[in-house]
Amino acid sequence: MSDVIDLKEYGEGFRADPHSVYAELRALGPVHRVRLPPPEEYESWLVVGYEEARAALADPRLAKDVGSVGAALLEEQLIGKHMLASDPPQHTRLRSLVTRAFTARRVEAMRPRIQQITDELLDAMLPRGRADLVEAFAYPLPITVICELLGVPERDRAVFREMSTEVVAPTSEESMERAFERFGAYLTELIEDKRRAAPADDLLSALIRTTAEDGDRLSQRELRGMAFLLLVAGHETTVNLITNGVHALLTHPEQLAALRADFGLIDGAVEEVLRHEGPVQNATFRFAAEPLEIAGTAIEQGAPVLIGLTAADRDPARYPAPEHFDIHRDTRGHLAFGHGIHFCLGSPLARLEARTAIRTLLQRAPGLALDGPPGEWLPGMLMRGRRSLPVRW
Repeated sequence: MSDVIDLKEYGEGFRADPHSVYAELRALGPVHRVRLPPPEEYESWLVVGYEEARAALADPRLAKDVGSVGAALLEEQLIGKHMLASDPPQHTRLRSLVTRAFTARRVEAMRPRIQQITDELLDAMLPRGRADLVEAFAYPLPITVICELLGVPERDRAVFREMSTEVVAPTSEESMERAFERFGAYLTELIEDKRRAAPADDLLSALIRTTAEDGDRLSQRELRGMAFLLLVAGHETTVNLITNGVHALLTHPEQLAALRADFGLIDGAVEEVLRHEGPVQNATFRFAAEPLEIAGTAIEQGAPVLIGLTAADRDPARYPAPEHFDIHRDTRGHLAFGHGIHFCLGSPLARLEARTAIRTLLQRAPGLALDGPPGEWLPGMLMRGRRSLPVRW
């Protein structure tokens, strides 16, 4: 058994700058046994090297279904099964059913509406001269998009935000459990409302109707699990992507100037944000379905394994001068959306929203600048984003 590195010993510095800690760990080796900081505070393996992380993300011996190692997830008990917590053949079946409804055509059809929502939010924000970008823009854009996509009534969005934030960046185990319970009850009611209503064009209604060639359909628990995954993953990550992107550009004026001079660089800018300060710090847990080795380190059967996405994307063995933010960089192969069979299904939507939001904001607010220190980083090992970002123009 290797020595355990207690991440709590790095204090608040770890939340503010995990990159320097990951660099320190990477210099010692690509895989480490760590004790997670609060609120988790349990032991896990952590993969911090790029090649090792990429391989681990696609390794079938690292299971996503915690039931394969004889345990149970609170999320699954209270809400239901979804594809991010499943392995083949169940994962294959679930993803196939969801992909039938969540098509590239459906995402592309949202392009005009995403632009319209972006413009309406900026119409409301820009006359004020200053704002918290998270509250006024980076949060309401993706929450509106995903709720319209799935068919969540506008009246429910405030309470939905409260539940969602507590799930992805919990302040305590107890509050997280309460949030899961509320989420499960809410989604049950929402699905039943849609079953009773006239057929609608939203994604959740489409998932309820979707049937494979063999007659297979999503069960009630699977529908609830998939709705939960799409709602939470479909907006929390994009909030952070937009916020981190704007912050990175405002703190790298030469990169901002290059983008303003040529908005054809927007795709590369978004990809570099994903690599440099991606919205998901670590992939959700995997579990060793059998004893295995990662880079010569023995992982015991049943052990939890965290794969560091931001750690891997700052590995100098893969990206030279990784701490440097460069929108001209070749970012191909970054792991911000994962890799393998669990690669993020919503990546085209996230990219479309981020490109639209950042480009339109910079075009309409030429004097955009920071207006004081940004808010604190979100707690926990999953998300990488700030609670607020004061800006003026």
